[in-house]
Amino acid sequence: MVPGVRLVVLGMQGAGKGTQCGRLSTHYVVPHISTGDMFRVAVKANTEAGQVLAKYMEKGELVPDDVTTEVVKDRLLQPDAAERGFILDGYPRTAPQAESLTQILSPEDVDLAIDLEIPRDMAVERLASRRVCSECGTIYSSLTHPDGTPCDLCGGIVKQRGDDTKEAIARRIDLYQRDTEPLFDHYMRRDMLVTIDALGGEDEVFGRLVRAIDYRRGTKR
Repeated sequence: MVPGVRLVVLGMQGAGKGTQCGRLSTHYVVPHISTGDMFRVAVKANTEAGQVLAKYMEKGELVPDDVTTEVVKDRLLQPDAAERGFILDGYPRTAPQAESLTQILSPEDVDLAIDLEIPRDMAVERLASRRVCSECGTIYSSLTHPDGTPCDLCGGIVKQRGDDTKEAIARRIDLYQRDTEPLFDHYMRRDMLVTIDALGGEDEVFGRLVRAIDYRRGTKR
């Protein structure tokens, strides 16, 4: 079995984090922990926490650090992540969140923080054309699956997410760029940050990721 990993995957919205994290999860046999997915499940279930989260998500705003950290901590303490590792997607997004993550994982830390790099205009274009199955969450492009198209996998209705309008996208990217610059500095100072070009085919980008992860982990052994 391939050794487990503890990875933080960063990148502007639209960089392909969800797709690549899913593939890394399968390759390294560790859970893909996406804060966005966890939040959307809570909102869809209309739980008390989901109602609070919905107010931020509908405006394209980031969820407060303390709320996000508590959700992530509970997930990281579950056996699959605690014993083997994880791919963290969407957390941390700020330097304080990174410090909280270090405390949660103490006395260890993440193996690597990866930044999937993509130009802003490309990110906006990708997100604005994204369509998602309302039932199983499968992601499509509006070019092949316009709003109202049935999902190829489960037959659910494919539609644009409420936070994928151009206005909400621009707001999310602005917040991401503002809040994550100190986060990059946090991991750079610890020699834990690797930047990967996220443009190109899915297989091509995945190959870059695996080579970078295996090389950096090999040098630390």
